[in-house]
Amino acid sequence: MSDLERTPLHDLHVALGAKMVPFAGYEMPVQYPAGVMQEHLHCRAQAGLFDVSHMGQVILRGTSWEAVARGFETLVPQDVSGLKDARQRYGFFTNADGGIEDDLMFARRGDDLFVVVNAACKAADVARMKAALAPDVSVDVLEDRALIALQGPEAGAVVEAMDPRAAGMRFMDIRDLELGGIAVWASRSGYTGEDGFEISVPAAQASELARKLLDHESVAPIGLGARDSLRLEAGLCLYGNDIDAGTSPVEADLGWAIQKARRTSGDRAGGFPGAETILSAFGETPDRRRVGLRPQGRAPMREGVELFASETAAEPVGRVTSGGFGPTVGGPVAMGYVAGDHASTGTVLWGELRGKRLAVEVAPLPFVPARFKR
Repeated sequence: MSDLERTPLHDLHVALGAKMVPFAGYEMPVQYPAGVMQEHLHCRAQAGLFDVSHMGQVILRGTSWEAVARGFETLVPQDVSGLKDARQRYGFFTNADGGIEDDLMFARRGDDLFVVVNAACKAADVARMKAALAPDVSVDVLEDRALIALQGPEAGAVVEAMDPRAAGMRFMDIRDLELGGIAVWASRSGYTGEDGFEISVPAAQASELARKLLDHESVAPIGLGARDSLRLEAGLCLYGNDIDAGTSPVEADLGWAIQKARRTSGDRAGGFPGAETILSAFGETPDRRRVGLRPQGRAPMREGVELFASETAAEPVGRVTSGGFGPTVGGPVAMGYVAGDHASTGTVLWGELRGKRLAVEVAPLPFVPARFKR
């Protein structure tokens, strides 16, 4: 793995006994000695610490907030101009065909916009922003910062003990905090369905902060394996699996992330790549739709499993995009895309697994209710 990049927490992962694997061009921890199952359950019951420093952190700066926001709105279908200071929003870059190029988080910090993009897409995302926004808006990649996430029902108590100002934060707030004497940017967000924080910290102090968080009895390190099972139970998309450049926001059931201001008849309708295709899809039944899936046996149905309308049907009506065992649920869970006329909750389909057809039921998402601090 000598050609892979390493995050500022690499030495800490090794010291903690992590099994390291290649991921999005980085050497990352997939699990620690406790194992994926215990890490998953610990995060649901207490608090888990994740290294997400492989993701891209970018600051957009211009002559005014309006210049930055309006510029960014030419790339995303979200309401950026209406974002209040110290608030964050989920969004995605779209393409001319109405597909999703990447999903991301963006937050207003005064007149600046802080953007976090996926590791595998960050080079293309940065190039996209520079091409569209320069010279009016600068695109600064924060190479000197790490990103960690603390997730779980006890995450709030841990962070609030280090900086009482965190107690006033609600879901999607972002604040400057001081944790263990280290100045950070913290958002009350994450990708597990639990309450928690995503913390941007100077790279040189990342290991020190992580160790201070791990000093709390309720906090344990969590690897990529449990991160994946946690987000799957929470019904959250993984870019490259559940959404991609050929997937529209409407068929991905992400229409909720496009605010009224950017929709047809909104104050700033359209104006983003693929707007006509995406906006015309609202109110129509998509040809295919992302749904939750509950295999009715004990065998997990993973990415690539084809779905059929009956045990003997010749042509598939869908495909699993993410799947595995859900430790909180106590059984297999999956997500995938199925034809619109087979997407109703309770519909029984058949997944082809190792040459056998096994029953799988269309189920509502998420599998585990979100516990964000509202």
